[in-house]
Amino acid sequence: MLRPLAAELEERRAAARLGGGEEKIARQHAAGKLTARERIALLTDDFTELGVHARPHFSQRAMDGREAPADGVVTGWGHVDGRPVAIVAYDFTVMAGSMGMTGELKVTRIRELALTKRIPIVWLLDSAGARVQEAVGALFAGTGHLFREESIMSGVVPQVAAVMGPCAAGTAYIPGLADFVPMVSGQGSMALAGPHLVRAAIGEEVTPEELGGARVHCRKSGVGDLEVADDAECIARIKEYLSFFPSHCEQAPPVREPGAELDQEPLLDVLPESNRKPYDMYDVIKTIVDDGSYFDLKPKWARTIITCLARMGGQPVGIVASQPRHLGGILDNDSADKAARFVNLCDAFGIPLVFLVDVPGFMVGTKVEQAGIIRHGAKMLHAVSSATVPKVTVVLRKAYGAGYYVMNGRAYEPDLIVAWPSAEISVMGAEGAAEILFRDAPNKAEMIETYRGLIDVYVAAGNAMIDDVIDPRETRPTIIRALQLAKNKKLERPYRKHGVVPV
Repeated sequence: MLRPLAAELEERRAAARLGGGEEKIARQHAAGKLTARERIALLTDDFTELGVHARPHFSQRAMDGREAPADGVVTGWGHVDGRPVAIVAYDFTVMAGSMGMTGELKVTRIRELALTKRIPIVWLLDSAGARVQEAVGALFAGTGHLFREESIMSGVVPQVAAVMGPCAAGTAYIPGLADFVPMVSGQGSMALAGPHLVRAAIGEEVTPEELGGARVHCRKSGVGDLEVADDAECIARIKEYLSFFPSHCEQAPPVREPGAELDQEPLLDVLPESNRKPYDMYDVIKTIVDDGSYFDLKPKWARTIITCLARMGGQPVGIVASQPRHLGGILDNDSADKAARFVNLCDAFGIPLVFLVDVPGFMVGTKVEQAGIIRHGAKMLHAVSSATVPKVTVVLRKAYGAGYYVMNGRAYEPDLIVAWPSAEISVMGAEGAAEILFRDAPNKAEMIETYRGLIDVYVAAGNAMIDDVIDPRETRPTIIRALQLAKNKKLERPYRKHGVVPV
């Protein structure tokens, strides 16, 4: 009796797994995109699908007689590098991956699974947004809960939202609330309203790429974290990102065997002769981290600061580093936001923070004041102050003004704060101070040198403002030893229901 039923079951599964059918799959491939299930196969070692038999909800009369295999979204869990991960992949071959009532009930089920089982969740986004044909059904079936539940999951389990195709309206806030947002160049786009609605609302003619493509969100808005060339690279980067994180916030980050030691001699030559000349902080990072390898987040946005993941002695670390190559490493609104978000992310998942400091302070002037630089800078102050993970600070060249504070200065509970012999720690640089104090002096150059002596690194060390002055070649072992000491760090904070975070 069961043989024919088992055969019928397999036929039903096979039909559903074809999604929109061979013709639409061919169209997806012709556009340079993989299908939802092909993407999942690349991401996971195995996959258990839930809801393969889903169809448009019976209550949605506008969908009577219409086929929508799996209701346009593939949900389930699989193993990524041996660890379970919850997965939601919108299937563009089925009604453009639109969000239907049954499909969103499936997605709600997966969110519940990720939260209760404490496993990361990955969205593979390729969706036209809410299914217009279902109107109220699509709006209230699950999307109404989606953003609240994603917010509740924030900091509990890692959340990845890969933008691999269009991502409009309802689906656009998924990456807005996620931890990591890779975007496929030329394919992925996200916007609260697609080109047709923009045209109808304000008469603007714009393409999806111009409106919200990878260049827009990874270089201008800062919503995207990484531009990737294609689906395969996107999946590879998701795997790499997850390798730094625990499965949930109560678990320690995964530790690996440290790689071979790199030559530290280049650190003696990294700084130019003049402290006003730029250099590339990535040269320092590549020298001190395991295998010279790091995972950059938002590398093309707010480029005066670097936020990247790496390993030191096998331990995942989050690096917040000034970038003198861009505007001298000065902090502005975007760089403060970028750093604050990254610090909060690392703190949530127990990833220690390493600050590499060469900062002239915050940008000044009417333009940035009107744009709210105090408000944005306060976000970074709040994040660094609140973080309870191990924190190590290395001052390479200069740490001036409020830039010193937000880059985890002495008052912000660094477990170790050290400086290179080239460091200057002060309210401002010698040139700026001389302009205020000695602007009418005939021997201003001499006054500049006098003031420079007052902010010499050994003055800071002599007054216990830093723990030590180190040879640049000692940077890597010094940081690793400090992280080992601080791995069982425990800080008590006053009870509060929620922190009041500047917006």
